[in-house]
Amino acid sequence: MQFGGQRTDMNLKPIGRAQSVLIRMTNDHLPDPSSVLVTGITPQKTIANGITEADFLKMFYEEIALPDTIFCGYNSVRFDDEFIRYLHYRNFYDPYEWHYKDGRSRWDLLDVVRMTRALRPDGFNWPQDKTGKAVNNLELLTSVNKIKHNNAHDALSDTLALIAIAKKLKTMHPKLFDYLLRMRDKKKVAKLVDGGQPFTYTSGKYQSEYEKTTIAVKIASHPNRSGALVYDLRYDPKPFIKMDTPEIVDCWVWRPKPGEENNAKAQIQFPVKSLLFNRCPAVAPISVLDEDSQKRLQIEVARAKDNLKKLTGQKQFVSNVIKALGELDKRRQESQKATIQSVDAKLYEGFFSDEDHALMKTIHKKTTASLASVQFEMFKDKRLQALWVPYLARNFPSVLSSTQLADWEKYRTKYLMDGPDSRLTVYFNKIAEMRANPPLDKSKQSLLEDLQLYGESLLPAV
Repeated sequence: MQFGGQRTDMNLKPIGRAQSVLIRMTNDHLPDPSSVLVTGITPQKTIANGITEADFLKMFYEEIALPDTIFCGYNSVRFDDEFIRYLHYRNFYDPYEWHYKDGRSRWDLLDVVRMTRALRPDGFNWPQDKTGKAVNNLELLTSVNKIKHNNAHDALSDTLALIAIAKKLKTMHPKLFDYLLRMRDKKKVAKLVDGGQPFTYTSGKYQSEYEKTTIAVKIASHPNRSGALVYDLRYDPKPFIKMDTPEIVDCWVWRPKPGEENNAKAQIQFPVKSLLFNRCPAVAPISVLDEDSQKRLQIEVARAKDNLKKLTGQKQFVSNVIKALGELDKRRQESQKATIQSVDAKLYEGFFSDEDHALMKTIHKKTTASLASVQFEMFKDKRLQALWVPYLARNFPSVLSSTQLADWEKYRTKYLMDGPDSRLTVYFNKIAEMRANPPLDKSKQSLLEDLQLYGESLLPAV
């Protein structure tokens, strides 16, 4: 619904004007009411002041995705970038080229902040939540460091606040900042991780009490991704080595429920995770762990090396881990198959052929009027065939034939209203639930009213 960005040079000095763009919500989608209460952006606002996805992507390539651009955000690799990929996919662009072709790359400052907090905390004020737990929320981070952030959760305001945080990181700890910037290169990450030696690793999957940081080591290449399976050397491997595949599966997926954190089972945390080379992981040699860092993180290099010795040669354990991962992937795939998915959700069902790629590029060179004559059967990939009418309806509704318009209305009615727990039913129930749990100030009540009216506007005419 909103894109915000500001180009800078490598010293974080702004270049050109900032970008703040609303993108129209189309009549086959519903916003999350909770998110709208945070951002204040209603569907009606995007329709009145926004542009289509097709127009945004044209601007994206003319003004934003210039050669050698580094796309940088805060949790962007795991969150924002997924939105951009799907945006490309459903609008007949390659979903991936935007962040690697023509010298482009991407970086994520969230793990940079986490590793700085863990290893070099001097020079920053570090926020905690009400329970005293360490948190790295951008709004809290700017608040405790007296950084201007007037309209948190507005895309451009968050962007400008993040630039200020990045400047402070670079000023206070330039070596660590520049090192992690270079390590956005997946080849450099692979060289460190595949080297066979323990390394320092900061990840959101690790515990806050240890500042999300540990000493890890690769135990196997990832079986179906460009990455590795790594073991957390904070933990003695003996109890885990004894586990068979089903026990590893149970241990891997188990999470304590609220109030159960202190029971016996909660103490078992399976110390293996996937590390993907192309996700800008925050990794560094263990030499960065000085005595203060080891004390602060409650980890000793000597103990980690001792655990590594116990782990060495445990081929059956590694085999069981890989089998367990396969079982978890199988469960995930079965769960996805059981869920009715629209074609919009099928990005990861395969890459497009060279022939389809070439045809996709011709789409964006056509005039609006000429789009009506395109025959969707020309695409080999059935996903592209199924995406054609939604693409026209969302961006160029005036060119729809009567048959295509009927198909579109049938599609979106089914998508929004099918079944007793339809998307619209869930949407209206969520709004009613939020209204029933005051207090809400007048501005939030007004937002919920707008959301109610928007949902009603999507109902088919009787």
